[in-house]
Amino acid sequence: MPPPLTVDRQPDLTAPTVLDIEASGLGRSSYPIEIGYVLPDGHAYCTLVQPEPDWTHWDTGAASLHRITRELLQQRGLSARDVAKLLNAQLAGTTVYTDGWANDFTWLNVLFEAAGMSPRFKLENLRSLLSDKEADQWHTVKAQIASERGTQRHRASSDARLIQLTLQRIRAG
Repeated sequence: MPPPLTVDRQPDLTAPTVLDIEASGLGRSSYPIEIGYVLPDGHAYCTLVQPEPDWTHWDTGAASLHRITRELLQQRGLSARDVAKLLNAQLAGTTVYTDGWANDFTWLNVLFEAAGMSPRFKLENLRSLLSDKEADQWHTVKAQIASERGTQRHRASSDARLIQLTLQRIRAG
């Protein structure tokens, strides 16, 4: 397991673990439909989440963005319990970063509550790794990297990789 990250302002090219979640929409009734992460070594993992019976909210606007159908989730998604087990097995004891902390924290809680489990890792706001100057550069650098990578699916692991690459480039300064 890699050593814990320290937050200093010296150039540090160590990549944190980054997690991203695609959801059924925004708001109180939304839930996770895909979870992806990228580890410090670049290994990526992504899985669809089969909706629980009481997860019924579906935003067609969100669906047009991620292009995941409810039918695909039913056919290929893993249960909330299986996804929670996988996340705990892979991420136990680590701090995982996200650029959409408020939403991702909520959706992760929805997943783990449905699974009857607790996360064995800590979800943290990526902003905590950035100085104010770095935060000011974030959207510009992220757009540059997205352009360089060309057309990518708007999916959880692809988004997590983009976030990780953006942080690395900003840190490389």
